[in-house]
Amino acid sequence: MHIHEFQQMMRRLYFHRDAKRGIKGTYEWLADELRELGEALKENGKEATEKEFADVVAWLASLANLAGIDLEKAVIKKYNHKCPKCQQSPCQCVF
Repeated sequence: MHIHEFQQMMRRLYFHRDAKRGIKGTYEWLADELRELGEALKENGKEATEKEFADVVAWLASLANLAGIDLEKAVIKKYNHKCPKCQQSPCQCVF
């Protein structure tokens, strides 16, 4: 499944609810899911961590739907097989 296909699936499943919640409420839900992912990463439970990663991606897709952003196009536009800062693959940026 491509990112665009996943985003469309999230639209079919949840857009009616997401639209009622709005961008602010959906963003807050995404932030909660990110916190849950952080907790799962600390606990080192692979199954729980996997589920939290899935939740974060799902809520990100829902938020993008509300904002009218095609995630796949946005990602490819910025990260098209190279670092957007140094233009290298792999990244050669010095931090």
